[in-house]
Amino acid sequence: MTNSIEEILNTDAIFVIGSNTTENHPVIGTVMKRAIKRGAKLIVADPRKIELAEYADVFLQVKPGTNIALLNGMMNVIINNDLHDKKFIEERTENFEEFKELIKDYTPDRVAKICGVKEEDIVKAALIYARAEKAGIYYAMGVTQHTTGTHAVMSISNLSLLCGNIGKESAGVNPLRGQNNVQGACDMGGLPADLPGYQKVFNPEVQEKFESLWETSIPNRAGLTIPEILDAAEKGDIKFIYIMGENPMVSDPDINHVRKALSNLDFLVVQDIFLTETAELADVVLPAASFAEKDGTFTNTERRVQRVRKAIEPVGDAKPDWQILMGLMNRLGYNKKYLHPSEIMEEIRRVVPQYGGITYDRIEEEGIQWPCPDIDHPGTKYLHKDTIARGKGLFMAIDHRQSAEVVDSEYPFIFTTGRVLYHYHTRTMTGRVEGLNKLSPRSYVEINEVTANKLGISHGEKVRLTSRRGSIITWAKVTDIVDENVLFMPFHFAEGAANYLTNTKLDSIAKIPELKVAAVRLEKLGS
Repeated sequence: MTNSIEEILNTDAIFVIGSNTTENHPVIGTVMKRAIKRGAKLIVADPRKIELAEYADVFLQVKPGTNIALLNGMMNVIINNDLHDKKFIEERTENFEEFKELIKDYTPDRVAKICGVKEEDIVKAALIYARAEKAGIYYAMGVTQHTTGTHAVMSISNLSLLCGNIGKESAGVNPLRGQNNVQGACDMGGLPADLPGYQKVFNPEVQEKFESLWETSIPNRAGLTIPEILDAAEKGDIKFIYIMGENPMVSDPDINHVRKALSNLDFLVVQDIFLTETAELADVVLPAASFAEKDGTFTNTERRVQRVRKAIEPVGDAKPDWQILMGLMNRLGYNKKYLHPSEIMEEIRRVVPQYGGITYDRIEEEGIQWPCPDIDHPGTKYLHKDTIARGKGLFMAIDHRQSAEVVDSEYPFIFTTGRVLYHYHTRTMTGRVEGLNKLSPRSYVEINEVTANKLGISHGEKVRLTSRRGSIITWAKVTDIVDENVLFMPFHFAEGAANYLTNTKLDSIAKIPELKVAAVRLEKLGS
């Protein structure tokens, strides 16, 4: 997030796109509701009539895969009504004229047809956003998990730049991270082209810095993303995979493909807190300690580095992740030893400029938001205050493009996935809680009432869903939450798993699979 969670309270307009915030990020959803009570306007764009739609000043029930068209349509309205921030654009951005030329084609009537929404709602949303003094955009995987996901994020940046909402308190571009420490994992180099602190592996100066510190040679070219790794494993080009705290046998697209890839390995190691569906395929399972059994830090969605404290001793043979990894690297010949996670944090401070001023003592009571370059720095509440990180904000001229898979006579329904409030990802933890299983016991597919009537499907009966990659049986949930041609499934459940159906086609830049759009057919099976 460029901005902070608490800043939502003082915003004038909230634009939520591709995020079911109250169910997937309930704490942030609560802050949004408080801001609305204080007078903030709310725009919601989502394929489903999510809870936040009930609070919205305008709700845009967009067809899955049309986010870029919607954003371009809103920007067309803003420019044509002369509501863009000319001073900000002149002083702090570049490439505006090329961007403006493309936007001319995205008239509200054209965009309404592409997105399946009302023309007047596009106009209303645009005017609310542009007229707000402070407007923040909040998005999640409903924006990113498309073959056009990176371009959609760039379009969100375009909108924010257009109205001068970058480098401003209670505004900004705010991706809502999907897990509690996914921001920290990225910060620490959990990306194929990055060393800790987003320092590129192919930069000779960066390579020299880390080789000197770690006293060993390191690769100088980017690695593979998860989908690329699985593709290579299925082909036999990768022989060994080490999986930590991830359950691709439920969470990744085209589970049949995932099973083939993992089964084709010479050796699979899974490190996790429970025996997951993926761990069941492993040659070796390393039992890891849970969050309550270890010390360390998590970095949350607003870049806040926070202490995690051990409440109980690890159960059974479980060990904290850092101890397992240190033991492995020592056996492999690298003899560096740490006695406590605080020593690892001191190393992080040395190599990650954004973490330079963050110590265990300083975050004893309250976390600090990076960048925090030195010990006297208070941390950074919001980014790009005085200058945009790259120098000037770059407008990108981006066209709408169809999803990789579109409906046809054989597969006539758009299929999309997401999460529900009561379960988390692959239910590794929540699936073991009796109360949560009573509230949400099994997989289901949301079907519009009109679609259900046409097919003679009743609420609660079994149906079969089939895509070009697989077929599953699940239960029908007849509802008005989704449009007639759209089907929605939560992906949490291993039985009747949604990801047997989803598409492995990738965003060409970020290499994220298009989990949010697939073409399927639907068949009635009966009670």
